[in-house]
Amino acid sequence: MSCSERSAQKHLNKNFHKVCYCVFSMSNIYESAEATLGFISSPCLAKVELRVASRGISDRDALSKPDPCVVLKMQSHGQWFEVDRTEVIRSSSSPVFSKILLVDYYFEEVQRLRFELHDISSGNNGLRDADFLGALECTLGQIVSQRKLTKALLKQGNTSGKSSITVTAEELSGNDDYVELSFSARKLDDKDFFSKSDPFLEIFRLNDDGTESLVHRTETIMNNLSPVWKSFKVSLNTLCSGDHDRELKCTVWDWDSNGKHDFIGEFQTTFKEMRIEQEGKQLQWECINPKYQMKKKNYRNSGVVILNHCKIIKMYSFLDYIMGGCQIQFTVAIDFTASNGDPRNSCSLHYIHPYQPNEYLKALVAVGEICQDYDSDKMFPVFGFGALIPPDFKVSHDFAVNFDEDNPECAGIQGVVEAYQNCLPKIQLYGPTNIAPIIQKVALSASEEMHTKEAMEYFILLILTDGVITDMADTREAIVHASHLPMSVIIVGVGNADFTDMQILDGDDGILRSPKGEPVLRDIVQFVPFKDFKHASPAALAKSVLAEVPNQVVDYYNAKGIKPKCMSDYESTRTFSP
Repeated sequence: MSCSERSAQKHLNKNFHKVCYCVFSMSNIYESAEATLGFISSPCLAKVELRVASRGISDRDALSKPDPCVVLKMQSHGQWFEVDRTEVIRSSSSPVFSKILLVDYYFEEVQRLRFELHDISSGNNGLRDADFLGALECTLGQIVSQRKLTKALLKQGNTSGKSSITVTAEELSGNDDYVELSFSARKLDDKDFFSKSDPFLEIFRLNDDGTESLVHRTETIMNNLSPVWKSFKVSLNTLCSGDHDRELKCTVWDWDSNGKHDFIGEFQTTFKEMRIEQEGKQLQWECINPKYQMKKKNYRNSGVVILNHCKIIKMYSFLDYIMGGCQIQFTVAIDFTASNGDPRNSCSLHYIHPYQPNEYLKALVAVGEICQDYDSDKMFPVFGFGALIPPDFKVSHDFAVNFDEDNPECAGIQGVVEAYQNCLPKIQLYGPTNIAPIIQKVALSASEEMHTKEAMEYFILLILTDGVITDMADTREAIVHASHLPMSVIIVGVGNADFTDMQILDGDDGILRSPKGEPVLRDIVQFVPFKDFKHASPAALAKSVLAEVPNQVVDYYNAKGIKPKCMSDYESTRTFSP
């Protein structure tokens, strides 16, 4: 969880006794949350970058090497939640992953981490059909204190094999700017007999202790001696530790399916050199193979690598945008399908108990109390779906819970709760469970905000639902569309239903795609089953549900090159033409 979110949760304490509900007392929620706030609201000490490598992974069979991927999970209230994952490296028994895993470090907390190594089947980046190769469990404190932690991978039953995993930690410096780079090459050596080379480029940072850290690995361009690789972004801390004179080693390889890639050549440079603007001339380096250089008299190079694009991008934080006036527009959608049970029955998930709030209310209050601090007018649109509504009692999947379609907003979290309670006796629970219409409704508002090209409003849709959705294809399409907008979707699963489909929407089993195959532009969905927090405080639930929101806000605006308002005196980008 980010520093900014921790700061935000301090506001919970001030809002605990603002809301008084007429039907029952919420003091039990507030007291339990208050009891945990002292632990939750401590400041973030540092951000830590984790690099992962593994050695000695056994082959699945004699004909193929594994396609490994590492999934990082963090423990919260006895449950493991995925935080991030590396890329998949094809045909490698000793992979070095280029994806940097970024986590917040809290000195006063025991932060339990689990690094799971999976063999991902070809053509599929999900974990559902993957083979589990082993795991490492440790604390972030152990990694930070040792800087480099190497342990044997534990398999099922906690048995250790010959394979090991190494995790290296590095504190992220105050220089959080990013650099966008793109490279191409021409006339690379041909290493293949029946076709041309399949080149990829690796960039390594040379450390003070003589070691090398992999900064980035490009994609492979098949059958091409003059490849143009995709542009990529990397933090200046990762690239050169903020030292523009630090040596960088770049190597070019010819990819082979068996993992034994052929070396083409290498060169060294610095970020300072990359920044130099040379008028009328591209910045380029000769790609040298030292063995050829020694043996061949007329050897010049094994090709030329060209820097096409170099741009420094100022990265802003979540608080930069909030303090610049960005408002969080919080919308609630409530499941009123018949699977919840008759609200008049005490077994119903919608039953209004005189002294104990139901799960819908607990989730609503826990998340709403955080979000309302970032909305100046504290007016929240609230919609229902899956019910027969008056006066004609036709099914609706996006009706205003206050029955005012022209103004579906409720005043504060108290107004949301009252509208929910008043709505229940007037509707008939029905079905099916369709959530695409409500996502599309909020996306329409978010698309209008997108056209302003300013960081003024970011939309959060909280969906409270009890079961399996019935319009999965339309929902996937709606989420892929919404991933291009200033919008996040939070789904809280209420009750004990099978929420497997929700994990798919959350992207925990690979990249979510529309029915047509279009991938999400960014991960905007967070799913949390309420049953995992049934006996925890509302603050714990809010922490898990809202953990990804600050980064989602920052990722959207930074990717669009949109600066925070009221910060015009800061330079957002500087472009260096090669």
